[in-house]
Amino acid sequence: MRILLWHVHGSWTTAFVQGPHTYLVPVTPDRGPDGLGRARTFDWPESVVEVAPGRLRAEDVDLLVLQRPHEFELARRWLGRRPGVDVPTVYLEHNAPGGNVPDTRHPAAGRPGLSVVHVTHFNRLMWDCGTTPTTVIEHGVVDPGPLWTGRLTRAVVVVNEPLRRGRTTGTDLLPYFAGAAPLDVFGMGTEGLAGELGLAPDRCRGRELVQRELHRAMAERRVYLHPVRWTSLGLSLLEAMHLGMPVVALATTEVTEAVPPEAGVVSNRPEVLHDAVRAFVAEPELARETGRAARAAALGRYGLARFLDDWDRLIKEVTR
Repeated sequence: MRILLWHVHGSWTTAFVQGPHTYLVPVTPDRGPDGLGRARTFDWPESVVEVAPGRLRAEDVDLLVLQRPHEFELARRWLGRRPGVDVPTVYLEHNAPGGNVPDTRHPAAGRPGLSVVHVTHFNRLMWDCGTTPTTVIEHGVVDPGPLWTGRLTRAVVVVNEPLRRGRTTGTDLLPYFAGAAPLDVFGMGTEGLAGELGLAPDRCRGRELVQRELHRAMAERRVYLHPVRWTSLGLSLLEAMHLGMPVVALATTEVTEAVPPEAGVVSNRPEVLHDAVRAFVAEPELARETGRAARAAALGRYGLARFLDDWDRLIKEVTR
């Protein structure tokens, strides 16, 4: 199969392109949001091929994977084909709905010939997709291996743009959790985070890391903290579990499905999570055993082979 998709979500796409197909990704001279091309900080196979927009009309495309509302029009202009009418199309929805939840209407609702693929059951439940067929293909993760050492008695948070996103990502909770353990916050827009939150530099450090550095840096920290109130299921949470890290997380969206009791502490009571962070930092053997259980759970539910098999079944259904 020749599958056209835009490079939107690097971690998800890294798993998706491990399949047996040819993956066409648009590339523009400025490598802007609609033409990022191949990833530069993730390892992608040679089966991922960059295509300039002007060449797309001449390309054979068996399946179109859309991920953003404006890609309907992009595909029509660049491909010269109507999504769902002239080319088999699925709309991959990464996110939980915003706005008037649970009445938020999905941009693919009511469009002919499409299917909507959600990455969590929670997201499918909350989006109003009307009569458009929906399914769930849960995340798959390229296994980084059991890298956890926990040698640093610190907690790690992975989040992009925490100041801009504020309460959505639980940024307001970070000063409270910094009282349980020093925090390292990795992601875009985290530089200067401590100062903005009024925290001393030794209690909270923000840093942006490229993907090849991120997993080892996470694995050196004792515990993974997920203070996010409202988002889809974060791949960084699943990656932390694959690394063998114990997890402390708010019991929101899909987290209660993803993190079994033996893999960490999940609660909507901040004081419970505060005490859990402190306990994992103070008891390395507890952290180690909990992290082993977290890795086993992640491999069992979010392994790459299951993810690719699920996608291949869907691809065959929508392209036959």
